[in-house]
Amino acid sequence: MEYTIQKLGLIAGISTRTLRYYDEIGMLKPARINSSGYRIYGQEEVNKLQQILFYKELGIGLEEIKRIVTAPSFDGKSALREHKQRLLEKRQQLDLLIANVDKTLAQHEGRITMTDQEKFEGFKQQLMDENEKLYGQEIREKYGDEQIERSNQIFKNMSEQQHAEIEQLGSQVISTLVEAYAAGDPASELAQKAADLHRQWLSFYWGHYSKEAHAGVAQMYVDDERFTAYYDKHQPGASQFLRDAVLIYTGMELGL
Repeated sequence: MEYTIQKLGLIAGISTRTLRYYDEIGMLKPARINSSGYRIYGQEEVNKLQQILFYKELGIGLEEIKRIVTAPSFDGKSALREHKQRLLEKRQQLDLLIANVDKTLAQHEGRITMTDQEKFEGFKQQLMDENEKLYGQEIREKYGDEQIERSNQIFKNMSEQQHAEIEQLGSQVISTLVEAYAAGDPASELAQKAADLHRQWLSFYWGHYSKEAHAGVAQMYVDDERFTAYYDKHQPGASQFLRDAVLIYTGMELGL
């Protein structure tokens, strides 16, 4: 069955303007242009549009969606399985938040007492899910599933006070790093203080510390543009400066 752009927009619940834009950026081309100059879409395009809307619902940007659905290796069946898994994870997150609201209402009504940890369960899970989506593959390949699951469990079990402490420590890392960067010497006392604060911050999540892992994380800040952007938004060049300071702090620049 074939559809004009108006009919496809109607059944998909999106505007013809959106479909035209998808055509312009090369993400969803019509099957053909008829003799009257109208875009005509076939079953293949309908299926691809469904995939695009699935990815949009999962919060993926258009550039990434275009890269995925136009890749020669794109497999619609495998993509559907992936959509289902991610939607199930999203449903689990919503269920956690709904349960959190129900518990909070029950507490206000005097029927139960919530611990501080329970009050933040749903939000913590959401943050872990977001971090997994952004960085999961890289950090699991580098540090292993066991370490990442251990870190996630530590985070889930943090009290409100502990969470506030680590947020404050993270802010100290940034402010000290920016101040040290202005002096320009990663071996300076202030830069080494930033490296030590960074060690303390990491240890909150890891539960243990090693010089090799610390140096590896610092190197990843330089190698991965997403991590680089986090530090460099506070001070351009800060990620590389922190890497250099950490290498000195751990002795890894000497091959130790």
